[in-house]
Amino acid sequence: MEIHSLYELYKEHFLVDTDTRNIRKNTIFFALKGDNFNGNTFAEKALALGANYAIVDEKEYKTNSRIILVDDVLQTLQKLANYHRNQLNIPFIGLTGSNGKTTTKELIHAVLNKKYNAIATKGNLNNHIGVPLTLLSIQPEHEIAIIEMGANHQKEIEFLCSICEPDFGYITNFGKAHLEGFGGVEGVIKGKSELYTYLKENHKTAIVNPDDKIQVEKTETIQRIFFDRDKIQLKATNPFLSIDYNSNTIETQIIGTYNFNNITAAITFGELFNVPEEGIVNALQTYVSENNRSQIIEKNNTKIILDAYNANPSSMKVALENFAALKENNQLIILGDMFELGDESEKEHQAIADLASSLQLENQYFIGEHFYKVTIAHKKFKTFDDFKSYIDKNPIKQQSILIKGSRGMQLERVLEFIS
Repeated sequence: MEIHSLYELYKEHFLVDTDTRNIRKNTIFFALKGDNFNGNTFAEKALALGANYAIVDEKEYKTNSRIILVDDVLQTLQKLANYHRNQLNIPFIGLTGSNGKTTTKELIHAVLNKKYNAIATKGNLNNHIGVPLTLLSIQPEHEIAIIEMGANHQKEIEFLCSICEPDFGYITNFGKAHLEGFGGVEGVIKGKSELYTYLKENHKTAIVNPDDKIQVEKTETIQRIFFDRDKIQLKATNPFLSIDYNSNTIETQIIGTYNFNNITAAITFGELFNVPEEGIVNALQTYVSENNRSQIIEKNNTKIILDAYNANPSSMKVALENFAALKENNQLIILGDMFELGDESEKEHQAIADLASSLQLENQYFIGEHFYKVTIAHKKFKTFDDFKSYIDKNPIKQQSILIKGSRGMQLERVLEFIS
């Protein structure tokens, strides 16, 4: 079936699904394949659960007229998403970077929603499947779209740009994330800068942090808009950020000086799209971080900074420095392994352990096989179960705690042991 014909079926309800566990009525089911599953086998089940059509790429599963056979289900999903994107006469913002993508996306969304019916990537649906699903979730009533693009190897951002075709692009930063896939920090810079390449070749606009030398250098030949540092300044952090913006003081519910640039990006996009100043201020004052990202949790007179959604050397460094700067009594850090660092893993874990030691934080726990190998003067545990066994006998009593590690470490489980 040609994409334009499939698009006519999609336009009936503007719904697509890929998982029969969450199937919606009148949707189109795309039978994707994974390492441990074959979506083709669920085509008939999807129809029974309420899907209007199912897209398969194995002939034996085309058992009725509502099951559509294509050469490749994933490629068809991606092509349909791009086709839909090109029917929409609304601005598209493309967003990537090593750290802070999701928080920045949510902040921009909160600000733009004060004037527009804006839509943004849900959760972390930011890869070769997530971006198409995000695009296909855009409804006719939406007026602006913010698309988060993640990557762990070269050419991935290039490919995602070819699907979502952003009109504006912003890279949060270039940090030590996914070093294994990118082949080092220079590889990270090259891979993320594929967004700049797209913007240049298609005469689109980059939003640039003037304090980031790499951003400034890489956008010299691109149409660009800089953060306005004259009217957006960090006023205080104790621990929530206070921002001076024009004649306003914005008292946010966001912690960490590393989030200042994320807030500044949201203000910049708000001004770019003429969101009223009072709307920008209100959006930033009421935004609350969720999903284990720099959340502050109060539990039995203990203040916990939970940042267990993801971790890499760059984000770990700023989180530690920010926590130490709070200078609170009886502080404890609980750090989990950082993944996807390849040959740099041993060096980067040791560097974080050394940094933690230099910051003179009183109590330090390190969890995971990588941290277990480092030389430290504090407690280290090879597995989470080892840590749990220790805590069962030595309850956590600290009043201020930072919890940070890669998603796979699931360090939010620590909350269960804080009484």
